[in-house]
Amino acid sequence: MTKRKVLLIGACGTIASVLLPALRERYDLRLLDVKTTDKQGNEVEGVQIADLLDSDRDQYRHHFRDVDAVVHLGFVVPEDRSHAEQNFWSEYANVQMAFNIYQTSLEEGVRRVVVASSNHAADYYEPLILEHKFDFVSPDMKALSDNYYGWAKEVYEHLGFVFATGVPNGRPLENVQIRIGGPRETDVANAPLGDLTRVRRALAVYLSQRDQAQLFIKSIEAEDIRDEQGVPFQVFYGVSDNPHAFWSIVNARKVIGYEPEDNSEIRFKELIDAHI
Repeated sequence: MTKRKVLLIGACGTIASVLLPALRERYDLRLLDVKTTDKQGNEVEGVQIADLLDSDRDQYRHHFRDVDAVVHLGFVVPEDRSHAEQNFWSEYANVQMAFNIYQTSLEEGVRRVVVASSNHAADYYEPLILEHKFDFVSPDMKALSDNYYGWAKEVYEHLGFVFATGVPNGRPLENVQIRIGGPRETDVANAPLGDLTRVRRALAVYLSQRDQAQLFIKSIEAEDIRDEQGVPFQVFYGVSDNPHAFWSIVNARKVIGYEPEDNSEIRFKELIDAHI
């Protein structure tokens, strides 16, 4: 059986390090990044160098050729996260990169792009939830953020929708945005003992490695991702099957058959007992 060809952008990053074992086994992967080493300085096998901020898309379009799906995990990191204007310009570059990826994918006949968005696309609501002023967030609610990082994720999503409609370019580019939650095993343990607000947040957003891999794989492979108006576009929250969750994964269950296997209350039971 011929493996599906998938281009993964940002192959040396943290999210990629979690996904790569499952994706390597399942797909014929092409890996792109601006370097060939991960955060620990280890070489990532098979990575090719490409600058997707370059407006001359002919410099890298060959990487997109004959590819079924693109997984976009790339990210421009600001030199100084505490500097507001630097944050803006770094995120502006991320928006430009997203456009280049969407446009090149469309031009080269890619079927679908799956993007690592973030829960920060709608993070304005989170403090309200933790202060019991708001209950729940679903992907079809208006995305609101109070920081440039979240703002850029909103823009990725909205730009992806524009491409999915097919209006500017004459044909749609299928598009999935995954708002990744907390893909760490340490959040509950790192909460100060007895800080149940921090614990609640950690339990709500937890995303296990195998659930993350499943969510991306099903987002790549699902046959039909059209919404009720026929637009091939979806936003999915990336969390496990967490009873404390305040982000909805109903649409991911319905549209692509996402069936998370892990539950934060079971996974971190002993730590929860210590906090209580």
